[in-house]
Amino acid sequence: MRKENKQPGFRKTLRNRLVFISLLFAFYFMALSSRLFYLQVIKHDELLSRSERQYASTAKIFYGRGNIYDRNGNTLAQNIEVESVYVNPAEVYDPERVAKVLSSTLGMDQAQMLTKISAKKHFVWIKRKCNIREVENLKQYDLSGVGFVSEQKRFYPKRELASAVIGFVGLDNQGLSGVEHFHQDKLKGKTVRKVMEKDARGRPIRSLIHSPGGNAQTLDIVLTIDEVIQFTTEYHLKKQVEKYNARAGIAIVMDPYSGEILALANVPQYNPNNFQAYSPAIWTNKAVAGSYEPGSIFKPIVAAAAIDSGKARPNDIFFCENGRFKIGRTSIGEASNHKFGWMSLKSIISKSSNIGSIKIAQKVGQSTYFDYITRFGFGSRTGIDLPGESPGLLQDISRWSALSLASISFGHEIAVTPIQMVTALSAIANGGNLMRPQITRSFKKNGVVIKKIKPRLVRRVISEKTSRQMIDILKTVVKSGTGGNAAIEGFDSAGKTGTAQKYDPKTRTYSQTDYIASFIGFVPADAPRIVVLVMIDGPENKYWGGTVAAPVFREISKQTLRYLNVPSNKERVYILDRA
Repeated sequence: MRKENKQPGFRKTLRNRLVFISLLFAFYFMALSSRLFYLQVIKHDELLSRSERQYASTAKIFYGRGNIYDRNGNTLAQNIEVESVYVNPAEVYDPERVAKVLSSTLGMDQAQMLTKISAKKHFVWIKRKCNIREVENLKQYDLSGVGFVSEQKRFYPKRELASAVIGFVGLDNQGLSGVEHFHQDKLKGKTVRKVMEKDARGRPIRSLIHSPGGNAQTLDIVLTIDEVIQFTTEYHLKKQVEKYNARAGIAIVMDPYSGEILALANVPQYNPNNFQAYSPAIWTNKAVAGSYEPGSIFKPIVAAAAIDSGKARPNDIFFCENGRFKIGRTSIGEASNHKFGWMSLKSIISKSSNIGSIKIAQKVGQSTYFDYITRFGFGSRTGIDLPGESPGLLQDISRWSALSLASISFGHEIAVTPIQMVTALSAIANGGNLMRPQITRSFKKNGVVIKKIKPRLVRRVISEKTSRQMIDILKTVVKSGTGGNAAIEGFDSAGKTGTAQKYDPKTRTYSQTDYIASFIGFVPADAPRIVVLVMIDGPENKYWGGTVAAPVFREISKQTLRYLNVPSNKERVYILDRA
């Protein structure tokens, strides 16, 4: 009886256990299926990426940056093939030896090198874009875990030539300065991923190149710069800066009718192939980004305003106060204590009378003068296709003091950029049209010009008649005035000297020892091919613009005219006689 009573209970217990085990297996199967679904479907992409990273190292490489040429097709910036060094730390078996060899061969710190190759990674850059000698020496050691990747490095074959214009690129070929930076979107090239596959131990098996999709337009750029004129300009500017132990120098050569810049020089220079070796201050293109009180080279602006507005004529007479003029409590004198009496407007510009310029400005009036200053482009950017352009400094007329009109008439209390100044004088030289200055001539793709940059007229500033009268006035500066050293045999030159005292913020007065010597002019005067500005900052011993800057104008212009095959006066007469 007991046996019969236990049998049903036992069967019930067994059945319960079987049900529990079945439910347990079912739950486990469901959990496993859910986990597999989560891993294989939901997390598929992420896990695949992790897997690929374990068996592949990826490095971004930048290829195909556009070249830069001068107007005649001479190469100013290009790419060269180089090699970069990397390490797979997992494959380095003697870290101390490898670190020692790498540091001595590549000229790097050994302690930092050891830290890099001890990292728990499969790919570490050691040195990018090495020179040929470094790579050849390193390959002789056949170091385990050390590899090489081919890259492109930016190379500037003309070294310092036009460096402030061209600029330079960073390690990943991104433009950091000059044209390289301004036209980064046109020049940038393409980014490729170099994938280095590895086995389970981290050893390289093969390398693959993968180019991401996209429609990146890589273009070559042709500049308006002429390599020969640029070299001539830099040579003579540097020579004069060194002769007078000056702080710096700037020179610009412009075609007055198109606004094209044929040369733009800054001294001191730098080599963009090794730009890191120079102070960042030297990288700055001061012809565009720097602004200065121009001094007397600004006097043609007040003369043009007076003539064009009908307030004065070239032969009108002004009393120049015998060298000393008082405005309120301020006494203003002439440079070198000249004592000018009655002078014509033409003579005031030719002899560079400060007081005469004040008298002309007073005749013009504040409102009209301010209008002409802005029409000539001062106080605003020219729009040149270079980065970092400064608008200069021109205070609104509402903020002018009782002395502002007088000070600005001879180039003080206003700051202008060299590119503004050469553009303004070009308007006087070319018949009265203000042209936008340009440094880019065209864009090319696969050797074919796809876009040409046309000259752009900003506005008419003065009439053709005023332009002609101003040209005659500026010719007298060279013939019988302060610019005699700018005269070029066989050609009529026109221009203006400038000797600007620099403002000392410490003493809040104008320095008696620190000057900017300058000359701006054009040649041939009656049919100008070039406008040239020369500014030399801080010359020692001698500082007059006619002495320091005018000779540089003469040498640059003389050689440029010969290079451009511009006939002299005698040659033109000979050609006409034969005709």
